[in-house]
Amino acid sequence: MKRLMRMKEGKVLGGVCGGIGTYFEIDPVVIRILWVVLTLLSVGIGVIVYIAAWFLMPEEGAGTEAAGTTGS
Repeated sequence: MKRLMRMKEGKVLGGVCGGIGTYFEIDPVVIRILWVVLTLLSVGIGVIVYIAAWFLMPEEGAGTEAAGTTGS
């Protein structure tokens, strides 16, 4: 099952656009360009949405490190 997550590798700022690109199987550069254009057209609302997505989207691999430990 695919999950929407921020990218760890290949990220430019927070990995949000890379994660969205990976989820929809689109080049992250295309997502970044669209995000900038939409941000400029919406007078900066895209910046607020990006920051919110940065905090709300889990980072790639988050939660998998602790899954294999037993706490011994």
